[in-house]
Amino acid sequence: MGCCVLAAVLAGAPRIAFLLWWFLAPGRINAAFDSFMWPLLGVIFLPWTVLTYVFVAPNGLSIINWIFLVIALLADLGAWGGGARGRRT
Repeated sequence: MGCCVLAAVLAGAPRIAFLLWWFLAPGRINAAFDSFMWPLLGVIFLPWTVLTYVFVAPNGLSIINWIFLVIALLADLGAWGGGARGRRT
């Protein structure tokens, strides 16, 4: 049971952090996105990538920021792929 609780917390952590950030500093979210739809879809499907994008986008995207975004995207894709692999076995 402890493993399941840990997995649930880790899966929800970037979503909870993003929503808290959205409530506490909505200007940062509005600076990163033009509409409501992209952050909503991002929180549902690619939470680490959206969280990283909100962190780096308002300052402009430099090479190091793109590297952070790629790492976040790989983390999100790994979570999706790891879940699919776990269901197969």
